[in-house]
Amino acid sequence: MRDHPHGKTIPLPELWTGRARNRVQLLPALGGVACLALGIELAVDSGWTSGTAPLIMSVVGCIAAGLLILFGTLAFVHVAVKVDKDCLEVRCGHIGLPRRRIPLSTVVGADFAPQVTPRQWGGWGYRWRPEQGTAVIVRRGEGVVLRLGDGHTFTITVDNAEAAVRIIRDHLRPSASGAVR
Repeated sequence: MRDHPHGKTIPLPELWTGRARNRVQLLPALGGVACLALGIELAVDSGWTSGTAPLIMSVVGCIAAGLLILFGTLAFVHVAVKVDKDCLEVRCGHIGLPRRRIPLSTVVGADFAPQVTPRQWGGWGYRWRPEQGTAVIVRRGEGVVLRLGDGHTFTITVDNAEAAVRIIRDHLRPSASGAVR
């Protein structure tokens, strides 16, 4: 609960959700589809004359590269963030992997970052930099920076990040009994 300017007590929102998308990631995914198609084409209708070992290696290599490219790009086409009274959850891509749950009890602060760029983090995706912490970067733009109790930070690019920061900060404020919620 928090105090309203007119003396009323209003309940805190129990849930906030946000998303961020990057449709540009679909372009490299097409490269992954092309690798898969080449691997399947080689396996099905090959005029390969150099023997079966090179053919098998080529088929497996094309299919593996295609799957890696597809997962690596489609996993970061979008991110979904959910904040409730207990934790912040980040789910990436269409199947929700990778996923990270951060209990709010481990968060000591939340900050709004008006401009997070993939360049700051070394590209798109799930990133770790010793001097910066961990991040999920799906696009350039606003983001949430969580300061964790262990000294690390976690950054997420998400639309309406300022609202997420307000909700998280409200849940971190001490209650009337002095305990952190």
